[in-house]
Amino acid sequence: MRTAALVAGLAAVTAFTAPVAAAETGPPHLADGFGLTVTEQPAWVAGHPRTFTFAVHSDQVPTPSLLPGQPPGQHVVMVTLPEGYDGSTRYPVLYALHGNADLPNTQRNLESAESATRSAPLITVQPNGGRSWYSNWANPGALGTQNWENFHLGQLIPLIDANLRTIPARTGRAIAGHSMGGFGAVHYAEHRPDLFGYVGSFSGGLDLQNPEQRAVVAETALDPASGTPTTSVDAIFGPPVWPFDGIWTAQSPAQHVAALRGMGVALYTGNGGDLTVDPIQAVVENRARETNLVTAATLTAEGIPFTFADYGDGSTWAPGCTGKHNQQPCLQADLDHFVGLLMRTLRHP
Repeated sequence: MRTAALVAGLAAVTAFTAPVAAAETGPPHLADGFGLTVTEQPAWVAGHPRTFTFAVHSDQVPTPSLLPGQPPGQHVVMVTLPEGYDGSTRYPVLYALHGNADLPNTQRNLESAESATRSAPLITVQPNGGRSWYSNWANPGALGTQNWENFHLGQLIPLIDANLRTIPARTGRAIAGHSMGGFGAVHYAEHRPDLFGYVGSFSGGLDLQNPEQRAVVAETALDPASGTPTTSVDAIFGPPVWPFDGIWTAQSPAQHVAALRGMGVALYTGNGGDLTVDPIQAVVENRARETNLVTAATLTAEGIPFTFADYGDGSTWAPGCTGKHNQQPCLQADLDHFVGLLMRTLRHP
């Protein structure tokens, strides 16, 4: 039944540390495969025996742009295991995609995943997404091949299924993300509905036909704060102006929701709250909400059930949430709510 209604209510983690005493056994050993070479084997994050990080080299994105602290030529992935993971019971997997200018293995991302899954029999995988917009780039130029969709869907997912005790089917797999990652989650789910049983977007910029959203993507490509080296405005989706903007239109999640039929879908967004307080984050959220409204309207027109947590200034959503774009109390409440939804749908122990 359709639930398109209001729902009430950094420093990076040291990536490769020795296993801590609290971990009774070492983390899983991963085998190469699917075009990925494991360059750093899993190691527990200090003080967090449920969570480990590892790194891979991908032939689909061999030279990602880098933020400070990222090693060249490889991708860090952070995995949070469920309590009691024993290497024999199979679990569903949530792929959680970070936003622009973020890393998968930050303290915030680690604590958010562990908090949301504390009582859930669920594996959470947080891969490196760079400034990718979770797409195969049209014109990568000097950066070389930037086939991020191929990397995540065609390489990382089968590597995880081959090495961890997952439920390797769409009935045991979900995807979600924040901001750029929210775009990526819906984008990936639309392209590969055979892979995912549930999709969630947390303040995602979902409408590439929106000129403001195109400007955000272009800014991502040009801003050194999103990684170095920088690139060009046409690198990811080609020229952003008509009549050369066919890729932007074709890859826009808001208009291509038909593929989500039969999948669980959840959208989360605030309205920015008081736009005079933290105005950049307020305005970014306010405009992201417009792209979610377009997506919600398209889902409604297609007759596809979905959950829409359109929580305004955040006052009824979570303590400390004031409806801004990159606000941890809002995002934690989004993830907590989403995990509750998908665990009622996905196969699990």
